[in-house]
Amino acid sequence: MTAVSPAPTVKSSWEQRQPDNPASPVEFKPEYQELKFTLHRKLLERINLEALSGIDDDRIRAEVRQAVLAIVEEEPNLLTATEKQRISHQVLHEVFGLGPLEPLLQDPGISDILVNGPRQVYVERKGLLELTNVRFHDDAHLLRIIDKIVSQVGRRVDESNPMVDARLLDGSRVNAIIPPLAVDGAVLSIRRFSADKLMPDDLVARNALTRGMMRLLEAAVKAKLNIIVSGGTGAGKTTLLNALSWFISPKERILTIEDAAELQLKQPHVVRLETRPDNLEGHGAVRQRQLLINSLRMRPDRIIVGEVRGEEALDMLQAMNTGHDGSLTTVHANTPRDAISRLEVMVTLANANMHLTAVRQQITSSVNILVQCTRLTDGTRRVTSITEVTGMEGDIVTLQDIFVFEKRGLTPDGRVRGRFSATGILPKFNEKLLAAGLRLPAEIFDEMLDVGDL
Repeated sequence: MTAVSPAPTVKSSWEQRQPDNPASPVEFKPEYQELKFTLHRKLLERINLEALSGIDDDRIRAEVRQAVLAIVEEEPNLLTATEKQRISHQVLHEVFGLGPLEPLLQDPGISDILVNGPRQVYVERKGLLELTNVRFHDDAHLLRIIDKIVSQVGRRVDESNPMVDARLLDGSRVNAIIPPLAVDGAVLSIRRFSADKLMPDDLVARNALTRGMMRLLEAAVKAKLNIIVSGGTGAGKTTLLNALSWFISPKERILTIEDAAELQLKQPHVVRLETRPDNLEGHGAVRQRQLLINSLRMRPDRIIVGEVRGEEALDMLQAMNTGHDGSLTTVHANTPRDAISRLEVMVTLANANMHLTAVRQQITSSVNILVQCTRLTDGTRRVTSITEVTGMEGDIVTLQDIFVFEKRGLTPDGRVRGRFSATGILPKFNEKLLAAGLRLPAEIFDEMLDVGDL
């Protein structure tokens, strides 16, 4: 094996932001990668990790760290002290963590990790994508990491089941798709969720919406209006849903239903339900609709569905319309009108014989507010409209905007300029707010705020 040369001085932008865990192109040379895996194999030959499973985690790490350092010292390769420490850390990541992804998972500024095969890893930082220097040894290495992730939550991925949704221990959402469906190697997507959830005041401080818009949504949640948060992928729907849940009374019993558990509610009385995929025999799957139907027998005060994407939409609307007021959910849609159209399509999946007019009547009697979230071109996420469902005219669902965000161009550095503005319309649901003892100042409905030049 050839000697590993010292690290070059040229660093990528991502490496420059990692002073405590420096990386360099030398790590991606075949001989360096081979050395790392040789050390990993030697470690597994010397230490029975299963025998250490009953010992405190910190003690295990300390023991394994000492063993790794001892093995590194035995290597004839000409490694500097810094390189020895670096390769020791990487071997420990292989044993206890997710290998090359560990430094990315430890960076709180990264919101998405996108692995496109073993040689290409992107991250999203502040809404913008950038390529990293992270690499996997080969396809088999990446597949081992994916299998390690999904097995922790009792799921599997193989040729017979090449797509899987899972989550990390911190709640981050994981999607993986492997060959033969992924042509150029396994693809892994990790949507990270901060341990410190954004509270309503945090969203206002980041200009995701105005103080008046948040006060209106706060009153709507407390008055038990039914709210649907709509938007595209990565628009901040789940973040806003988490923030709105902060306004729910701690005296209420809340049931959450999700494909992969992401919501982290602070109330003391929360029951979390999660779907289950097929087993090895292709049986035993439990879908959101089954959980939603069962949840109605569990005496919920509120039901929160992480995302409605199929036939469970009908049961969600019926729950909203039969005593479970104050329910919350999200849906993928580009506009509030599109959200209504998607609900119509999803309801027909559950009952194709249901007349379209009846579907729309069900929607108008169940849904009070649509909150549209959008990720803008500069990576910022904003609430671009708060819209009231007012009823029907003929066979058309009628909507009226209460607040809107108007895009007004870009600043020289590429930031989106725009204005939050109230339409001046007093919502019809204001009567429900008054009935609940909640009175909003009239000036809220005349509020304006320019953003982008701040």
